[in-house]
Amino acid sequence: MASKIPRTDGRTEQCEHCGRETAHDVRVEVRTENEQAEHAANSREPYRVVTCHACGEETSQRMNDA
Repeated sequence: MASKIPRTDGRTEQCEHCGRETAHDVRVEVRTENEQAEHAANSREPYRVVTCHACGEETSQRMNDA
């Protein structure tokens, strides 16, 4: 069985899912919050999306709520 080798070239953060300080990929996505709205093109918000290298869990947070 192959084991994952921890990467240290990414950003390290506390992972809420696996409970460890691990490397994460961090990106910003612009998401449409209400696709059904009349002005859906104007209802886009930035989200911070992080993926844990150890467990693969992806979490997102709306930047205006940070």
